[in-house]
Amino acid sequence: MRFLFDQQSCQNIRRSLRREWLETNGLGDYASSTLIGCNTRKYHGLLVAELSDPPGRHVLLSTMEESFMAGGRECFLSCRKHPDVFYPRGFEYLEEVELGPWPRFVYRFGDVRIVREIMLIPGRRLTIIRYSLEADAGVTLPGVPQLRLKPLLAFRNAHDLTRANMALQVKTWPAASGFVVRPYNQLPAFYMQVAGTFAFHPSPEWCRNVRYPVEAARGFADEEDLFQPGVLDVALLPGKPVYLSASTEEIEMPEMTLLGRWSTEAARRTALEAKSEAAKPSADRAGVLEGHLSWEARHFRVRDAQGEPSVVAGYHWFGAWGRDTCIALPGLTFCAGRAQEGVSLLLRLGRCARGGLIPNVFSPNGQHAYNSVDASLWYVWAVQQMLVAMPENGVLVREQCWPVIKEIINAYRGGTVPFVRVDDEGLLHVGTPETQLTWMDATVDGRPVTPRHGCPVEMNALWYNTLAFARELGRRYDEPAWDRTDLLGQMRTAFRKRFWVNARGGYLADVWRPEGQDRSLRPNQIFAVSLPYSILHEDDWPFVVEAVRDELLTPFGLRTLSPAESGYRPSYGGGPASRDSAYHQGTVWPWLLGAYTDALLRTAWDTDNAVAELLEMLTPLFAEHLPAVGVGNISEIFGGDPPHEPDGCIAQAWSVAESLRALQLLRRAAPAIYAKWEAALLTRLESGVVSRVETWRKRG
Repeated sequence: MRFLFDQQSCQNIRRSLRREWLETNGLGDYASSTLIGCNTRKYHGLLVAELSDPPGRHVLLSTMEESFMAGGRECFLSCRKHPDVFYPRGFEYLEEVELGPWPRFVYRFGDVRIVREIMLIPGRRLTIIRYSLEADAGVTLPGVPQLRLKPLLAFRNAHDLTRANMALQVKTWPAASGFVVRPYNQLPAFYMQVAGTFAFHPSPEWCRNVRYPVEAARGFADEEDLFQPGVLDVALLPGKPVYLSASTEEIEMPEMTLLGRWSTEAARRTALEAKSEAAKPSADRAGVLEGHLSWEARHFRVRDAQGEPSVVAGYHWFGAWGRDTCIALPGLTFCAGRAQEGVSLLLRLGRCARGGLIPNVFSPNGQHAYNSVDASLWYVWAVQQMLVAMPENGVLVREQCWPVIKEIINAYRGGTVPFVRVDDEGLLHVGTPETQLTWMDATVDGRPVTPRHGCPVEMNALWYNTLAFARELGRRYDEPAWDRTDLLGQMRTAFRKRFWVNARGGYLADVWRPEGQDRSLRPNQIFAVSLPYSILHEDDWPFVVEAVRDELLTPFGLRTLSPAESGYRPSYGGGPASRDSAYHQGTVWPWLLGAYTDALLRTAWDTDNAVAELLEMLTPLFAEHLPAVGVGNISEIFGGDPPHEPDGCIAQAWSVAESLRALQLLRRAAPAIYAKWEAALLTRLESGVVSRVETWRKRG
């Protein structure tokens, strides 16, 4: 799918600054900015590198000041925000932006157009920018038109900001068709090279007081200085594109290499796009929308510094998280046509298990953090999803996954997992009033915002699912010790007794403690219906689905708390404390749509009608949101109340993955209805006209 923005859209500053693009290379590096090239976040940059030493993401090349010079006139392409002013104002010449296989920007200066395209090369820390000049018929350009390019370097950790300082080393050295500079010894050298005729003029100076308005809105420092090592003047003639590279490695023979790498990668991406666009959905074939989300899934599948498969949880600031990896893995791999990558990820997760725990946070140096109690149980679910997608992998499960699953169960039962115990009825207790060990883990001033110590509903649903799956595998592998049918029956009885709430039509409490239930109506109860082995009796499933549908379902996902609850916080904004206070208190999370779809299809009497209603409800997620924020991607969260403003990360792994998995489930359940809906959706996207639907229906 390609997203086209015309001149009017580009020059609407309020909207164009909200729209962001993302390029990645499979190493954890990325390039990203807004539609008009004005960085609004400290995380934006043309080369943001995931380094191993020092570890973490680092903004190397923040942006460039770019201008076109002909006939003694200088016209700018670029844009920055400074106090009270945008300068330069290149967006005034922006005629069109196309975000498709790679970002493409078209600027018009009278009778000529400059086309600027950006691409990261997979597997290489290399950004290539291609500039092309197109003149209208019959136009003769005076002299030799030139691009004037001034690279602006940040050379800092992505979470920080920098100021002009005396420690920075300003000297540049010649490199093949370019220059090299190493601002700080602890960071790698930076190479900029040109395939074309150029002149480099060393002229070190600081570009001061660059502002990032999104950081100000998030309650963070928002101003920094960027270092300019010099000026590149590059000849730009019609029909002779110029290639500019930014890298931490020197490119040999850039005249040939940059053109070759660009051409090869462009052909690969174009072929993949053509294959996706030709697809028409059926029960066994994905359509255009699934093909698009499968393509976007590439951003999150990476190889880390050790060459191990990993998942970036979200852009721009999240790294690799165990829980997110396990939940996103099926959608990012099995549903996206990358099954072997999914297997590799599962095997890596198993290798990293320690004492029955899957890491919560993966570290580049291998010193992972083991402080999550549910990641291990989500790992088991991911194994189950692999067997659905690849039933031929039974031997792999027995040899590689089954030992990990047994280790997990033994550790949880044996009391060796910190803050975890199993009670006499088999249910799982986790945490203390001071800890946050489930996915609703926000804290303010060291205290949990959403206390979930005790028996959280989804933790026990996951625990039961794990034990029931172990029973199945034990029978399959002739290991009868794992057949605990008596315990599973006892757990189901105890679960309903503790969690069922005879109010609002019937639903499940969010947490049970000896002193009573936390009856907050939250989406976590949906997992008691959606997981492969349900801890809840089938007769109760429809009531849970109905409660979640009527009070939590929106066009963008499920709310984390019902609007009828006293602690409901629909707005996510302000500084860190304000945002964390609302993070799981009403905000909408798209990743929950996967579980909701599983549960809906399990309980629907009329499958066709249920599929049609859910697809119609979710139309705004794809028709309105895909072109609106992280263009082509799905955000981390949305506001609880209409218009459900998107927020958090502009591209979140489990948002994309579980939305893709949900679409796949719906297509297979009702292929004809899905095909009709997708055709209408694509028409809406092409026309730019989208009708909103009601976002919340009160019960009764």
